[in-house]
Amino acid sequence: MTIAVLALQGAFIEHEQMLQKLGVHTIELRQASDLQKDFDGIILPGGESTVQGKLLHDLNMFEPLKEKIQSGMPVLATCAGMILLASDIAEQDETYFETIPMTVKRNAYGRQLGSFHTNAEAAGIGEIPMTFIRAPFVESVHADASGNTPEILSIVENRIVGVKYKNQMAFAFHPELDQDTRIHEAFLGMIR
Repeated sequence: MTIAVLALQGAFIEHEQMLQKLGVHTIELRQASDLQKDFDGIILPGGESTVQGKLLHDLNMFEPLKEKIQSGMPVLATCAGMILLASDIAEQDETYFETIPMTVKRNAYGRQLGSFHTNAEAAGIGEIPMTFIRAPFVESVHADASGNTPEILSIVENRIVGVKYKNQMAFAFHPELDQDTRIHEAFLGMIR
């Protein structure tokens, strides 16, 4: 199994280290030609969603990556990655891949000082550590054209911070920054 990690900006190295700890081969997506390589799943890491979105377009990676996600390639998205997948972004006209029918609020917990750590439940996984850094949250989920609604996986302080929709899992926090590997294992379980 090979997992491709978007490596344009943000916390991608920590995801690679987490996967290597689980014995999984990783490749980095840095340019359009990397999308021609063989891989079984994609990680969209935390970082700055506006910068990642701009780089994806500038490097001609946006459309081919969106196509892979829409065709069912399993995706794990964290923090900024969650924003990239959202169909709607509160107080912002620009969106990115639009592959999960949900409205996300950026920097919902404030700036860097609004960062925090907690333990909470993730459906089907159990209680896990959650590190939030300038995190978004999901304001709402909605039905797609077929009537399918994202499954809510995690709620912290009455806010949705984890969802699963088709082959996509998106979390507002950074599982790659904690020692618990269960989020990554659940993602790999969607591929196996």
